[in-house]
Amino acid sequence: MCTKCCCDSGAYYKAFEDIMSECYHGNESDLIPILQKLQSSYGYLPKDIITRLSQRTGIFETQIMGVATFYSQFRLKPSGERTIKICFGTACHVNGSEKIADALCDELKIEMGGTTEDNKFTLESVACLGCCSLAPVMMIGDETYGRLTPDKARKIIRELYAKGDQK
Repeated sequence: MCTKCCCDSGAYYKAFEDIMSECYHGNESDLIPILQKLQSSYGYLPKDIITRLSQRTGIFETQIMGVATFYSQFRLKPSGERTIKICFGTACHVNGSEKIADALCDELKIEMGGTTEDNKFTLESVACLGCCSLAPVMMIGDETYGRLTPDKARKIIRELYAKGDQK
């Protein structure tokens, strides 16, 4: 069950009901705006909320999941407080983004797409961050880090942890 939006199951499901009241007008075309609002409220799309959405709208869970997995904006698992995006565009790939990813996976003890046990970071790969002249590049939140080496990437993570990961 989600822990970001509320403390008890009544409040947990109230968020769902409020969103449905606001966004659902009996049309399948309401699905994406509903999913966007649900994710904004819960931080991701919890399985029990998808089930409840299916029951409420009559849209099969498989259809909802098809939409949720097709669009990269939707998450089916909670993400960390901060997202690390590693660029795998051509310039970054040629300049060693795979080594950066390996170093970060090792440092954070997660796989690509995973979230750290302390829920501080989620590690994602992206096709391009548009910073080719700084390759290889990663972004953490709104901060861009370029001309990375595996050691530089590890150092950045260690510094964020040392600062208490202040945003």
